[in-house]
Amino acid sequence: MPLGLAVPAFLGLAFLVLPLAGLLIRAPWSTLPQRLTEPGVLAALRLSLLTATLATAACLLLGVPLAWLLARSGLPGRRFIRALVTLPLVLPPVVGGVALLLVFGRRGPAGEWLDAAGFSLPFTTAGVVVAEAFVAMPFLVIAVEGALRSADARYEEAAATLGAGRWTAFRRVTLPLILPGIAAGAVLCWARALGEFGATITFAGNFPGRTQTMPLAVYLALEQDLDAAIVLSLVLLVVSVVILAALRERWMSP
Repeated sequence: MPLGLAVPAFLGLAFLVLPLAGLLIRAPWSTLPQRLTEPGVLAALRLSLLTATLATAACLLLGVPLAWLLARSGLPGRRFIRALVTLPLVLPPVVGGVALLLVFGRRGPAGEWLDAAGFSLPFTTAGVVVAEAFVAMPFLVIAVEGALRSADARYEEAAATLGAGRWTAFRRVTLPLILPGIAAGAVLCWARALGEFGATITFAGNFPGRTQTMPLAVYLALEQDLDAAIVLSLVLLVVSVVILAALRERWMSP
């Protein structure tokens, strides 16, 4: 490898690895079991797992049909729709939280209707799920759309010639073909929802036991207890490593 490439390559590797190594070095290993069982940590962990799972379920319910619309339908303006779908990937999460607040807040167009029905989203656990789903759904849609585009449409055509309706062909033929893509997208979606911070704190707030997820707990702990922040960060780091290991065979093979 030329020296002109090797030096910046190893510098880039060090830039990415050293902060993680510092996290491991500074971790309070002697008190780690005790800190992991603290009520605040367990409450934030339970809430994070619950809301990320619910957000992923909502993304699956809405995102798979949306991916099919982008990949298989002849709807005009699909490029514009695709740009709108992927916008949360590049949109600052805080801006997404403000947008959600303007729409679903009590004075927003959807919030007024929800408030009249006796239901409120901002600063509630349901609001956390909405914020996480908003920022995480593009990961699922992109993965499923890619799987749909790579799937052989001739199987669906063969099912149609045998008398299968569109729904039956989708359920019996298309869905099994794209199931690995759906699984990979769901895992990425869940991981993104678990690590969401900006939209959550803006739209749902930071209330312990109700809206305080793990990233929000890390932010709060930085101001009070550095060791607690490190422990919470370690938990998120372990989850990220597990996610990468689960997707290694699909996206990280040489």
